Amino acid sequence: MRIRLGLVAVAALLSGAAAAQDRSVTIASWGGSYQEAQSKALFVPAAAATGIAVKEETYGGMSDVRLQVSSGVVTLDIVASGSGSAARAAAEGLLEKLDYTIIDISDFYPGLATDYCVGGDVFSTVYAWNTATYGDAGPQSWADFFDVEKFPGKRAYRNKVAGALEPALMADGVPMEEVYKVLDSEEGIERAINKIRELKPHIDVFWSSGAQHAQLIKDGEVDMTTGWNGRFDNAAKDGGKVKYSFNQALLDYDCFAIPKGAPNKDAAMAFLAEISKPEYQDDLPKYITYGPTNKAAYDTGVIDAATAATLPSSPANAALQLPVSLEWYAKWETIADEMYQEMLTE
Repeated sequence: MRIRLGLVAVAALLSGAAAAQDRSVTIASWGGSYQEAQSKALFVPAAAATGIAVKEETYGGMSDVRLQVSSGVVTLDIVASGSGSAARAAAEGLLEKLDYTIIDISDFYPGLATDYCVGGDVFSTVYAWNTATYGDAGPQSWADFFDVEKFPGKRAYRNKVAGALEPALMADGVPMEEVYKVLDSEEGIERAINKIRELKPHIDVFWSSGAQHAQLIKDGEVDMTTGWNGRFDNAAKDGGKVKYSFNQALLDYDCFAIPKGAPNKDAAMAFLAEISKPEYQDDLPKYITYGPTNKAAYDTGVIDAATAATLPSSPANAALQLPVSLEWYAKWETIADEMYQEMLTE
């Protein structure tokens, strides 16, 4: 009997060891330099620290998650997503609810995590200008961007509603903290669209991608444009005559989510907890110019003052900006974009 019990105990220990060794997650992101940065700063060191094996894949976004969940064959445990895409996916029931007793977001900026997606990096939608046209004295507010007498010249603006309406309302005099209250009705949405309608004769291009808006300003095809700060940083590094301001910018983020029915949900939750820590997020700017979502990453000493000054989520820059409301996008984006597209085709 003693021998049999001993064998049972050994078998249990071996089984537990095998289970620990089998902890793994499959993570999907968008490839390229972005995923390379995530891998170096987050995935590889977190795998070493936790013992959770990581398999990386690239994917086409939440449409891939939708296909897996609807088919009942889910192979992905963690996916990188835009905040708006994650909000819509959550509304469709495509994501697992995150456990914030495991994932510590106590030092995160407000609004950079939801029940279904935890922030991984921060970027900003800003107004940028061509210094060949305006020098350093470019627009310093959305009201300036919309003021064609004070700042004559060609504009570019986004061809989708995301990030388009908030600037228009601020240009129309709505205080930053009141923007989403005003937008919480069709009348408020129409007010924003009407402001863009006024500017439309001066908008030469309605851009559809980050690469496009950066190229437009770099080539001097437009004098100012809306767009994403990291793209303008890259354009400037490539010799583009471009500057931008964080004042009244839209603070947005990419995040990590767990698809509904993920095969390794528990390991995924533990892994998200690990990569949300400041000692991982402070490494991200070494590889790509996006800011951490965890404020404590600025206190570790890894991000120097010069680098911090360029990042959207640094305390000084974040204080100037309007955090994007995912609740508003989940409720209104479909309706607002239909209204916006009507204006574009007028």
